[in-house]
Amino acid sequence: MSSAPTGNLASLAAAVLQPGFVGTTPPPWVLRWLGDGLGSVVLFARNIVDLDQVAALTAALRAERPDVIVAIDEEAGDVTRIESGRGSSRPGNFALGAVDDPELTAEVARDLGRELASVGVTLDYAPDADVNSNPANPVIGVRAFGADPDLVARHTAAWVRGLQSGGVAACAKHFPGHGDTRVDSHHDLPRIGGSRAQLDAAELVPFRAAVAAGVQAVMTGHLLVPALDPRLPATLSPRILGGLLREELGFSGVIVTDAVEMRAVADRYGFAGAAVRALAAGADAICVGGERADEDAARELRDAIVAAVVSGELPEQRLAEAAKRVGQLAAWTVAARADAPSRPTGTPTGTPGGSPIGLAAARRAVRVTASAAGALPLAGAPHVVEFEPPRNIAIGAETPWGIAAPLAALLPGTTVVRLGADDLGDVPAGTAAGAVGGAPAGAAGGVLAGAAGGVLAGAVAGAAGRPLVLVVRDLHRHDWMRAAVARALVARPDAVVVELGVPALVTGAVHVATHGATRAGALAAAELLAGTGRVAAMPLVGVAEPAVG
Repeated sequence: MSSAPTGNLASLAAAVLQPGFVGTTPPPWVLRWLGDGLGSVVLFARNIVDLDQVAALTAALRAERPDVIVAIDEEAGDVTRIESGRGSSRPGNFALGAVDDPELTAEVARDLGRELASVGVTLDYAPDADVNSNPANPVIGVRAFGADPDLVARHTAAWVRGLQSGGVAACAKHFPGHGDTRVDSHHDLPRIGGSRAQLDAAELVPFRAAVAAGVQAVMTGHLLVPALDPRLPATLSPRILGGLLREELGFSGVIVTDAVEMRAVADRYGFAGAAVRALAAGADAICVGGERADEDAARELRDAIVAAVVSGELPEQRLAEAAKRVGQLAAWTVAARADAPSRPTGTPTGTPGGSPIGLAAARRAVRVTASAAGALPLAGAPHVVEFEPPRNIAIGAETPWGIAAPLAALLPGTTVVRLGADDLGDVPAGTAAGAVGGAPAGAAGGVLAGAAGGVLAGAVAGAAGRPLVLVVRDLHRHDWMRAAVARALVARPDAVVVELGVPALVTGAVHVATHGATRAGALAAAELLAGTGRVAAMPLVGVAEPAVG
């Protein structure tokens, strides 16, 4: 097959691609492809400097094709692209689920939709509609609204309505549900167990709600779900995309694949092979470019799709149907943009703190568990020890996290050290946190003995005579982190533990949960610790284990 196919097939093949690219302006190949039928592009953090620049970028794209779909992977939480350099000023799904006010969820999503629409983004790969029923899930966690299917469903529907009322098409993901697994589909193929009845009662509930709410797109998950198809991953399964999503759930919008370069499918079926199989199974748009973001990747997919039609592997009618659905979504986005308020060039990129409704929502999501009254606010500028887990690949490496920066702004003199598993090595578990009461505040050296303990002791010693704040993310999932926090709490039982992930394990005399590591959540927690915020002590949402200590 020629490396540069021409004619209607090539145009149809380009129409169903949603490629990413490198740079903050459109590269020549993207502009050229838009003239040759490319229907969509997707933006990542590497494409974004600020809102004015994004508006100029999308305007350049539309100068070549006015109805181009401009997508983004913006969950308004830990996974943020539009605010990747500063962290999201809006809380993520788990925080909104903790508040459990669907109207607030809709308003946060509407606020995001208006911002995205004002800079020319028309499709958002959100909300995450997964039910995070497995606390050990390494890639979903705080990206989900929670572990209860009905809660996730009502907030998924609210988020869809809010975003789309703001002028941007929503895309519920990762169908048929990525919550009940310990495997990250970026690296391998997760297997979702459970009977069909269990799937109907859990994983599928939010997607039914999304369809009922009028969601414009659904993103497939690269998941093996034996109760639905024992052989093929959902992205490549006619049973799941056609039989379940189209026929049973009645979804008539665009089915978008998760990125086809992800190893869950690419390792087994090949990069281009996965794209062809997905289209044959019923997908309408192929997302690519998180990792492979050049013209060669787009050309490889386009040529493979054309070759598959020529060989009979992919019916031309199926390709035409997919391109037609993409065109219908493009028409929806044009109409939605016409109704959205415009943003003149030079308009400020928002308030200095970001989204006001986002901060208000984040404040409502903070939960405090305390065994004694009067522990907060802190008595002075603290020393903060932040424990850094391995990075979730869905979260940009450039996205900042932690509470030390906002605390330092409120309490000058705040100091911080950040430790990872490699820094600490094998910290001995020692005595469980809280089991030894009355340890003096300066006893770190004796309790935290040994080489690895010495690193931890040095970090804790920085808080001598000062409040100590221990910051964790998904404490329950990391043995080294639990051991380090347990020993730190023996040395300093007065330390405040701040959980920025899923609060499945509560420990320490004072525990603060933000339900996400966003900039908004960090500021809300910092306000509470500094005494400038008001958060009532409440039972923690979704606690799986009793408090320790």
